[in-house]
Amino acid sequence: MESFGEYIKRLRNEKGLNQTELAVQVKLDGGGMSKVENDKKPLNEERLILLAKALGVEEKQMKQQYLSDQFAKKTIEYKLSDSVFELAEQKTKYYNSINVKQEKLAI
Repeated sequence: MESFGEYIKRLRNEKGLNQTELAVQVKLDGGGMSKVENDKKPLNEERLILLAKALGVEEKQMKQQYLSDQFAKKTIEYKLSDSVFELAEQKTKYYNSINVKQEKLAI
C-alpha cells in the first residue's frame, strides 16, 4: 500500500522523469510537484487527467487513487470507523440513480 504521493513518485521514477519534467506536463512548478509527492498539495480534476496522461495510466485509475487517498485521510482525521465506507458506497449508488433520472447531478 502507498499514499497518493508515493504512487505518483513511483510512476514518475518508472517513467524516468524528474519532478521538473513531470511538473511541466501537469502545469505545476517543481515545488508544486514536490508537494504532490509529499501529499501536501490537493489536485483538481484537470491536473489528475494531465498526470494520468503524463504517467501513462488510465484517468479512472488516477482519480480512484487520488480520491481513495483523500477519503481515507478524512476518515482518520474525523476519527470515523470503517463503516463510513459502506455508507459512502450506498450514497454513491443513490447519487448515480439521481444522475440517471435527472441526467445531471448538481453538487
